[in-house]
Amino acid sequence: MQGILTYFAALIAGFFLLEVSLEGTFLDSFGPALNIIGILTVLVFAAVLIYHGLRLLIGKKV
Repeated sequence: MQGILTYFAALIAGFFLLEVSLEGTFLDSFGPALNIIGILTVLVFAAVLIYHGLRLLIGKKV
């Protein structure tokens, strides 16, 4: 169960990376890179959560 919560927290962190506003800060130039990292984070950890959910539905121990 602890692993699932960690994956969920990483998914939420990816969403926050997508929503963070860097306008007017010295990190403004990193905006496109953070968007790519956020998108990849959300996709990867959403896929992991779906995989674990399907494995639990099928009945195989994760």
